[in-house]
Amino acid sequence: MRRLWLIFAQSATIALGILLAISLIRPELLPWRGGSNILIQEIAPQNGPQKLTPLNQAAKKAMPSVVNIFSSKEVPVPRHPLMDDPIFRHFFGDRQDAEPQQQSSLGSGVIVSKEGYILTNHHVVEAADEIEVALADGRTSSARVIGTDPETDLAVVKINLPNLSAITFGRVEEAQVGDIVLAIGNPFGVGQTVTMGIISALGRSHLGINTYENFIQTDAAINPGNSGGALVDSNGNLIGVNSAIFSKTGGSLGIGFAIPASLAKQVMEQIIQHGAVTRGWIGVEVQDITPELAESFKLPAPNGALIAGVLRDGPADKAGVKPGDILLEVEGKAITDSSSMLNQISALSPGKPAALKLMRGKTEVTLKVSVGKRPKMEQRQAVE
Repeated sequence: MRRLWLIFAQSATIALGILLAISLIRPELLPWRGGSNILIQEIAPQNGPQKLTPLNQAAKKAMPSVVNIFSSKEVPVPRHPLMDDPIFRHFFGDRQDAEPQQQSSLGSGVIVSKEGYILTNHHVVEAADEIEVALADGRTSSARVIGTDPETDLAVVKINLPNLSAITFGRVEEAQVGDIVLAIGNPFGVGQTVTMGIISALGRSHLGINTYENFIQTDAAINPGNSGGALVDSNGNLIGVNSAIFSKTGGSLGIGFAIPASLAKQVMEQIIQHGAVTRGWIGVEVQDITPELAESFKLPAPNGALIAGVLRDGPADKAGVKPGDILLEVEGKAITDSSSMLNQISALSPGKPAALKLMRGKTEVTLKVSVGKRPKMEQRQAVE
C-alpha cells in the first residue's frame, strides 16, 4: 500500500511539474487559459465582385458589435509653488495637498468574439483605473484590460456578458480607393453614430502617429470619441479600427485614419495569447532613400532603406551589416522605404534566421541575420 502511495505521489508531482512548465513556456496550450481558442468570424475569399447590400442593412449588421467605452483614472493635482514658501505657510498655514481629481475619457470599441473580447485603441484605456462598456442594446458592464500595444495604438479588453454580437472581419486586402465605408462610434459622447464616406487612400504612413503605420484613410466623419470604433465596408464587415483624425480644430475635416483589420487581428491574437506583442528586431537605424541619395548611390530608383547606424553587438552587427549599406529585400520581399522595412522586420519571428539582401557599394550582398526580440518601447532607442 505504501509503495502504491509513493508511485501516486511521484506521478502527481511529475504531472504538476509538466503543467507548470507548460504554463510558463506555452500557456496558450492549457485549455482553461482559453486565449488561443477564441472564435473570430471572417468572410470567405470572393471569386468575383461582392454582392453589395443596402447601406442601412450594412449598418444594421455592424452596429450591435460596436460599443461605447468610458474610462476613468485619478490624476494628482499639482502642489502650488507658494505652499513651499515658509512666509506664506506662516500666515496661511501648512495646507494639505488637494485630493486627486477624477479624469474621464470616452471612446469606442468593437466586439470581436462572443467570449467578450473587445478591440479598441490603446489611448482610450491607457492607465485607466475603471472601464465601463455600454452595448448598443443598452446593457453595461465593467471591463478589464487583457493587454495593450502602444506601438500600434491597439488594446484588448474583456467583458463577461451573454449573447454578444461579434463583428465579422472583412478582407481589407481587397479594399480599394473609392470603396464606400461606414464609420461607427460614439463621437463627443452623444451616442452611437454612423457616418458614411469612401476610402481616400491606402497604406498611409510617415504620419508620426504610431510606430507602425499602414493606415486606411477615409473621409467618413470621425470625431473625438470615435477612437476604437469600427470602419466597415458596404456589407457591414470590419476593415479597420478608427484611430485618429487630422484636424486643426478638433473636429472632422474629412481626413480620418483607421488601423487595417488584418493588422488589428494579428495584434489582438498575440495580446490574447501572450498578453503582449512580440516583434522581430535586428538593431539598425534606417532612413528613406531620397531621389538625391538614389542619384549619389547610382540607384535606378529611390527604393530601399539606407542603413544609417548599426547597434553594436546587435543581430545586424553580428551578421556583418554596415552603415552605408542599402537594404533592398527582407526574406525575398522588396523594401520600398523605411516604413515597409520596419513592418517586415517586425513580422519576423525572434530567434529564427532571416535573409537580408543589401547593396554595398555597387555589389549586392546577401547576409543571414539571427532575428532578435524587439525591446519594449520605453527601453529601445531609435533603432529597428
